[in-house]
Amino acid sequence: MHRGWTPALHPVGGPPPGRFRGEAPLFQVDFRNDRVNEDMNIRPFQEKDRLPVIDLWKEAGLVVPQNDPGKDIDRKMKVDPDLFLVGEIDGELVATVMGGYEGHRGWINYLAVKPCHHRKGYGRLLMESVERLLKRKGCPKINLQVRATNSGVIEFYSAMGYGNDNVVGLGKRLMHDS
Repeated sequence: MHRGWTPALHPVGGPPPGRFRGEAPLFQVDFRNDRVNEDMNIRPFQEKDRLPVIDLWKEAGLVVPQNDPGKDIDRKMKVDPDLFLVGEIDGELVATVMGGYEGHRGWINYLAVKPCHHRKGYGRLLMESVERLLKRKGCPKINLQVRATNSGVIEFYSAMGYGNDNVVGLGKRLMHDS
């Protein structure tokens, strides 16, 4: 997902340009790294995004046998669909993030950026966008889970201010997707 991410590649003054449709741009900044020259548009997921989103999740290694990505999308669209964001450049879907909030804690799932767009700040931009939406809903804290072996992603989130809460993540399947 975020292999090779380094703070040195982040733009001066904040994340790369992006905006929600129908709103003023979220960020307009100058960049240290001239490789970052695309304008990523961030918007809520739409049904037309389903296949490109699933393809991106597969490419990013986020699809596992016990989770049917189509069912995950269906479930998300029933609860806070406004927290399911996609990023596109020139009409091509290049990034996703799925946020959730149940009134106590926010959660992040399915943050993915196409490998050819890694290290351009798009993951950070999506995270800051979903964080802003969660904060508007009154969310006081966000939790997320990362496999302990995924050091690059752990570094990415650490640089964004996320820390190890020293808890054990437990799960229990109530429905099986297969």
